[in-house]
Amino acid sequence: MSLRNILFVTISIVFIQQTFSQRNYESYNRLGINAGLTLFDITTSHFNTKQSEGFMAGFTTRGSFRNNFDLIYGINYSGSEVGIFARDLGGISGVFDEQYVPYSIQAAQINFLASYNIVKHHLSLEFGPILNVNGKMKLKNDKYENYIVDGYTTLRSGDIQDISKINFHVMGGLTAGLENFRLSAQYQYGVTNMLKNLNDKNLEKDDFDGHSSTIVIAAVIYF
Repeated sequence: MSLRNILFVTISIVFIQQTFSQRNYESYNRLGINAGLTLFDITTSHFNTKQSEGFMAGFTTRGSFRNNFDLIYGINYSGSEVGIFARDLGGISGVFDEQYVPYSIQAAQINFLASYNIVKHHLSLEFGPILNVNGKMKLKNDKYENYIVDGYTTLRSGDIQDISKINFHVMGGLTAGLENFRLSAQYQYGVTNMLKNLNDKNLEKDDFDGHSSTIVIAAVIYF
């Protein structure tokens, strides 16, 4: 997705949110910033993975819609990490090593969520879709590039970096706190196959399937 298309989607969502908000007699619109910790993993039968910590930060808007519902729009930047088990079979050094090889993924997210107010301005359930645009699943250290991925004979750690760049997530979570400051806990599941791009690389297998699994604990400040 090009920057122009992302900008168009952004403007469209903001316009829709403002239109709905203005229809509500008790109009409520807040701009905020959020930041927090992520726990990221890949749900897959093709790799032995290890959940790792990362971060997420960005901007969010919350506006009243109707009755007990708000609409939330946000743009976030995330830095996620995950470990994939692999082995160094020795090579020239003759030294055997095996470990969870660390990878990092940088991504931008656009979300458009519904929020059901259990206690208005203080406690709400939130859910909805997220567009995730990410880079490669990059090795954090090139020294692991020739490690053989667990369960394979020729697949190297360096062979699986070029994952799919555009993925869709669904999110559900809970937000609680004050009108100007809230804490949130959410879970994001990737409904699209983030490993699909590997199936075009002529690797040892051609049926890779994996879905992101992310827990986010964050704080939000509204202005």
